[in-house]
Amino acid sequence: MGAWHSIGPFRSLTRNHARLTGEALSTVGLEGFEGRSVGSLSSGQFQRVLFARLLLQDASVILLDEPFTAIDARTTRDLLELVRAWHGQGRTVIAVLHDIEQVRQHFPQTLLMAREAIAWGETSQVLSAANLRKARNMAEYWSPDALLCDSEDERS
Repeated sequence: MGAWHSIGPFRSLTRNHARLTGEALSTVGLEGFEGRSVGSLSSGQFQRVLFARLLLQDASVILLDEPFTAIDARTTRDLLELVRAWHGQGRTVIAVLHDIEQVRQHFPQTLLMAREAIAWGETSQVLSAANLRKARNMAEYWSPDALLCDSEDERS
């Protein structure tokens, strides 16, 4: 769990890896879950396991794609605290989110996108009424029949 970068494909987990795994699970609120199978976890517990894996990887850049979707409010709160801690440690956290209020409350910098970059910078400025209106308009006028790329077939 998150130790692949340090052990590789042919070595087994050490006692230290087991200790670090236990600490990571404890940090995300899953102390005592070391022996549970992934299939027995709720979606919130599974998301906590994914965050524990991120802790073990100790990366300076963390990519999150809709990390708070389909989980309860308590898990969301706990995981947002972890994101704030990473930010406080100087790590770069890139999160794809659709909950504008969550972005306003918890993320200091924002890239607003709707088929293209609308604005980038301090969240309070990026999420202005004008920028949100522009993004909404671009999303509303998107056609599923629009060409996605200029392929060889289309140019001939």
